[in-house]
Amino acid sequence: MMMNLFSSFDPISSVISLSLNWTSSVLAFLFIPYLYWAMPSRSSLLWSNLILNIHKEFKILLGPNSQGGSIVFISLFGLIMFNNLLGLSPYVFTATSHLAMTLSLSLPLWMSFMLFGWINHTKHMFAHLVPLGTPSLLTPLMVLIETVSNLIRPGTLAIRLAANMIAGHLLLTLLGNTGNQLSKSLLSILILSQILLLLLESAVAVIQSYVFAALSTLYAGEVN
Repeated sequence: MMMNLFSSFDPISSVISLSLNWTSSVLAFLFIPYLYWAMPSRSSLLWSNLILNIHKEFKILLGPNSQGGSIVFISLFGLIMFNNLLGLSPYVFTATSHLAMTLSLSLPLWMSFMLFGWINHTKHMFAHLVPLGTPSLLTPLMVLIETVSNLIRPGTLAIRLAANMIAGHLLLTLLGNTGNQLSKSLLSILILSQILLLLLESAVAVIQSYVFAALSTLYAGEVN
């Protein structure tokens, strides 16, 4: 019995005071060599088609001057999706359910966008603070609103991803803890609901990774 509902998100597994749960975020490197020698399969062809379609969408968001920059955001999409799906496995730590992980992804990206934009496209960045057609009286207010919206972007990206991962896992944990107290007939209903929730969480894992990468691409396109 868990002492705390959120204990399933605690990185408590450790050896010599080194947390081992965070190593789940780098397990993808074990599968990379496999792609170079394995024969093409349906799953690899499906992944290739998915990456190709995402590449086309990201190129549109980045604009005509992207020059292959979408590879960064495609890699970001793959990293987040792998961690989200891996976290659905039993006894595997979900790295993307922690702000330490999500902020580490969103904050450096946002900082690089802002530095690049303000250094190389200063007038363009100032123009973004005042939407086209804004009345003169509302210009100071719009500048304040746009500035605040720009400053909270890394936080909203990080919190959106972490909150969606936590919500689904908490629901699965809450339902799973009630299994010992149910009869056999209700237990079968619980197992069915858990399977359906797991399918829903799999879809959420893919969607949230795409949303994070797409919004990051959109923010990068605004500074060009």
